[in-house]
Amino acid sequence: MSKLTDEKWDIELSPQSSPFDLKLNDMWHYRDLLVLLVRRDFVSFYKQTILGPLWFFVQPLFTTIIYTFVFGSLADISADNLPKPLFYLAGITAWNYFADCLTKTSTVFTVNAGLFGKVYFPRLIVPLSIVVSNLLRFGVQMILFLLIMFIYVFKGSNIHPNAFLLIFPLLLILMAMLGLGLGMIISAMTTKYRDLSFLVAFGIQLMMYLTTVIYPLSAVKQKFPHYAWIVEYNPMTSIIEAFRYGFLGQGTFTMLSLGITTLVTFIILLVGILIFNRVERTFIDTV
Repeated sequence: MSKLTDEKWDIELSPQSSPFDLKLNDMWHYRDLLVLLVRRDFVSFYKQTILGPLWFFVQPLFTTIIYTFVFGSLADISADNLPKPLFYLAGITAWNYFADCLTKTSTVFTVNAGLFGKVYFPRLIVPLSIVVSNLLRFGVQMILFLLIMFIYVFKGSNIHPNAFLLIFPLLLILMAMLGLGLGMIISAMTTKYRDLSFLVAFGIQLMMYLTTVIYPLSAVKQKFPHYAWIVEYNPMTSIIEAFRYGFLGQGTFTMLSLGITTLVTFIILLVGILIFNRVERTFIDTV
């Protein structure tokens, strides 16, 4: 008996004592799995495609061209006195990262039900791998954005990058946390209510129109001052406005609005982790 009690194990599984227990030690132990999942997501995106990683450039480039034609030329919506392609590309680049994190995280439980039901590993690694793999795509699209921005700067356009560039890492973290938090909440709810998976598809499109991706906040305040709060209180609005202001020199935001966005984002992430940890113990019975 004494021999058995003296044995030491690499991993000891125990019931979850608290919904806030993130099992950070286990997550560090499974860091190799995180790398493998990120690599799987990245490779599976362009495997068996003709253009391969070039798709990371094609999607935002063609979206920018369409938006410039439809919203910039036909609808003649203001672009804050910025070159319209660059204005739309800035919004699309930031929005795509948030939307990709939210969309893919929102299906974590249903897509990985088979994997979750077979072996143990910290479940939070899967949504984290989605955020990291999307970060690689975001990095590629940022290169495209910076290339086009430098072309306009070289041509002498009205672009004035400033010191607010330094808060870019904070904006990036906020986008990741917001997408991760909302995604985990929706993922937990879709284990019981599959209708939400259909809602997410067009809900994100609707949310984009309430964010300053295709128009600036200044135009909303000028034309619809009584309803501007709907767009202004959207957490992604202050992030995208700050992103445009830092890189392009035009945008409407205050440090107070950014502070409120940071607080709201932390709350959403906290609620997301709480619900995710609670549901992961029983979801296999309902999926």
